[in-house]
Order: sequence, then C-alpha cells, then structure tokens
Amino acid sequence: MTELVAGLIDVFADAPLNGNPLAVVEGGDELPDATLRRVAGEFNQAETTFLLRSTRADWRLRSFTASGAEIFGAGHNALGAWLWLAERGLLGRLDLPRTFHQEIGNDVLPITLQRRDGRVFGRMKQAPLRLGRPFADVSALAAALQLNDADVLTRPAPRVADTGAGHLMVRVRDAASVDRARPTADVLLKVLRDAEAEGCYVYSFDSAAPGSAYARFFNPTVGLWEDAATGTAAGPLCGYLGAENLLGREEGALLVEQGVAMGRRSLLHVRLTPEPELSGSGAVVLRGTLRVR
Repeated sequence: MTELVAGLIDVFADAPLNGNPLAVVEGGDELPDATLRRVAGEFNQAETTFLLRSTRADWRLRSFTASGAEIFGAGHNALGAWLWLAERGLLGRLDLPRTFHQEIGNDVLPITLQRRDGRVFGRMKQAPLRLGRPFADVSALAAALQLNDADVLTRPAPRVADTGAGHLMVRVRDAASVDRARPTADVLLKVLRDAEAEGCYVYSFDSAAPGSAYARFFNPTVGLWEDAATGTAAGPLCGYLGAENLLGREEGALLVEQGVAMGRRSLLHVRLTPEPELSGSGAVVLRGTLRVR
C-alpha cells in the first residue's frame, strides 16, 4: 500500500469555496499511468495534478482530467500546485519573490511566488503565443453554441490560440451572449476537431474598456464540460488580443472574469511580458492521506 499526501486547493480564489478547485497529489512517481488516471477519476475534479521529481526543473507536474485525459500548459493545474507547495512550507521562505521552474510536458517554465499579507501569490509565464488559421464558418460555430450568427463577432476572428494548449477563442456580442451559450456536445466536438482545437473559450470584450473580459470555457474533447477558471485559455486570449492591438496602453494587461455561471466566480490576471504571464492566489480547503495499491 502506498500512502501519499493529497488534497484540494481553490485556485484564483480570495477565500475557500470560490475559484476553481484543483486536486493535488504529492508524489506518485512510481505509479503507472493507469493508476494516476484512476486517482484523478476518484477525485472527480476538473483536474488533478501530481507533483513528481524532475531532472530538468524543481518539480515535474502531470495533470489529468476526471475522465483520464492528460492535459498540458501552465494554467490553474500548475498555479494551484505551486500554491499548494508554498502553503505546505515546501518552498522555504517567500518574504521576497522567488522564482522556481516547472517541467510540464516538453516545456520548462518559470513561476515566481511571494507571500504578501499572509497569502501566497504566484505568477508564471506561459509558452510564446501560437495562432492557428481564422475559423471561417461562423454559422457552424454559432449553431454549436446555440447562439445566433449575429452573436459571434469577427474582430478578432474566431481562431485557435495556444500558449501550451490550443483553444478556440470565440468573441461574442456581450456578457449576456456568453451566458446564453448552450453548447451541443457532438456539434461542438466536430467544430473543435475541424479547428484542431482542444477547448472553446467564449468571451465578451469591450474595445472601449480593454482591461477586462468575461468568459466561459467548454472542453468536451477531454470530458470537461465547463471549467470555472482556465489559465491555459486566459493566457492565449490575452496574447491574441494583444496581437490584434486591442488591449490599449495598460502594458498588455487583461483581467478575465470566469465561472460566474457555475457559481464559482474566478478572476484571472494576465499580462504580456511579452509572453502571457498568469497570476493569482488560492486557498487550501482539504489535506489528507491518499492510499493506493
């Protein structure tokens, strides 16, 4: 019997029971992938991250959805894991900013943490922005979301943006249109396959007030219907808007509000450095012992 420290942390949250829950497991290096996937299914959260030994970085992170799909990129799955390590006292003193490195898939990415006013805040760079081709069939996209064609805007055009995971960015008319989206799973899956995208980030953005966006995230390709806070989508959204010169003069900064429709309001802060840099805090809500054979 193997015993591992594990628990839950709410990421992009100012207090417990907000933000996006993440299951974290310390260790599991010797466990087969099939067991890692079963553990993720046992937690039944959007994502479960395993903290593993690395020869390339301070820690290696592997993250799985409840359905067993492995996901990559530096989003809430990564930020939450580092906030967990900090709250567990495994990173030493954080009175001053300290930078660590994380191995995620083929990437080694930096993350900086600091304790302020009794809480740990983290900021981490994502991979450079990669853009796919503009998605031309707006009618098919609107139908997949059960919206009207006029609800889907074309500046900027729907397009896959990737800073670690490729998601289809879909700008709609306003926040009410975001909330009205009711994706049809099989239709949206076809749209995502055609776009060569993993998930779909539906957002509203006011060019007259370029500092914020309101969003929802759907990812049926990995068995995740809706996510409360998606750093791997907020990062490339900021990068894409910046590439289109839509972010104004605030140093390429964007505040994304997500999870409202789920009752899990989350605030994701992103800025361009020039790569997207994601930041936030969290709250540990559960810690215990995981037993696996």
